[in-house]
This record gives sequence, C-alpha cells and structure tokens, in this order.
Amino acid sequence: MIQTKKNQMWLDEAGNRIPFNRLTKLEVTREKEVAKILKDALALNKRLIDFKEAIREATEKIISEFQAEKGLETMGKGNVTLFNFDRSIKVEVSISDRIEFDDLTMKACKERFDQFLNTNVDGKQEFIKEMVNDAFSTSRGKLDAKKVMSLLKYETKISDVVFHQALTLLKESIRRPDSRTYYRVWLRDETGHYKNIDLNFSSI
Repeated sequence: MIQTKKNQMWLDEAGNRIPFNRLTKLEVTREKEVAKILKDALALNKRLIDFKEAIREATEKIISEFQAEKGLETMGKGNVTLFNFDRSIKVEVSISDRIEFDDLTMKACKERFDQFLNTNVDGKQEFIKEMVNDAFSTSRGKLDAKKVMSLLKYETKISDVVFHQALTLLKESIRRPDSRTYYRVWLRDETGHYKNIDLNFSSI
C-alpha cells in the first residue's frame, strides 16, 4: 500500500493509524521514493516479460520457416543458435529439462548398484565403486542429476546383469516435471568476440 499526503492517517506495519502531521520529512520522502522505485521496477519487469515473448515468437518464426524451406515436419527438441546475415548478432535458444528421481525406484536402483559393487568389484576396479558412490552422494539431501545420469554412459561398457538391472531402475526413476527455455542475445565487437547483452531472463 502506497500512502501519500492525501491520506490524513497512515498505517504502519502493525496496522496502527498514524496522523500525517506526526510523520517526519524523511518518512514522507522515503514513502514517495520507494513507491517510485516499485513503479519503475514493475514497468521494467513487464517490458522484459513482453520482450522475452517477442523473442520467443521471432525465433519460432525463423525455425518454422527453416523447416518449411527444408521440407522438415519437425526438428525435435534441442538448442538452437541463430545468426543475422553477417553473423554480427547471435541469438541462443537453450532448452533445459529439470530432472528429478522417484524416491522408491531410486532406492531400489541403489540397492542393485550396491549388490553389483559387493560381488563384482575388486581392488583393481575400485574406480567403479568411487564412480557409483560419487553419483549417489547428496547435497542438502538431493542427488546431483548430472552425476546420476552419467552412469548411463557405461551401459555398453559393463555387461554385468545386476549392473544393467540397476541402470533399468535408474531410467524408470527419471521424472521430468518441467522444462525451461532460455534466450541469450550476443553482439560481436570490433575484435570479433561475441559479448552477451545481459537481460537476466532466467527468472522470468
């Protein structure tokens, strides 16, 4: 609630009614300037939201026309980098899928990995145990999705049945609750390097 000189009584944070003539000059100035900051911040936030939507529409238009020109029905899901004609402007479209894991299935997965480690890994293969334990280490009670997913690259390298049972459970535990699209705009400088125009779209 923004209060002005027109309000004969101002409310403080406790809901107490304070007569305007009891306020200090600083309190009145602070109310006015903070309100102005909020107004400008909301306006800038709205412009960023609108601009991000404009970038989305523009990049989708380019991709759609590219598909039509090349006779493609779909390009699938992935990151795209777009340039203008002389490549002085670069626009990056990055899609990030947030990965989570089903707790019960992941517990069963960890048990299979432990079974594999206890029966198949000797001193010469200690690195495998370190690899698995590192993948299942937690930070603030949460698994690092990248570390866990990295175990899948050993699917063709280790033929053990129990190991593959663990990988199957790992795949079954994967959940992708949402995905986010990020946009970054770059301008090439006189030295030939691209400099990012910081728009801080990540939280919008």
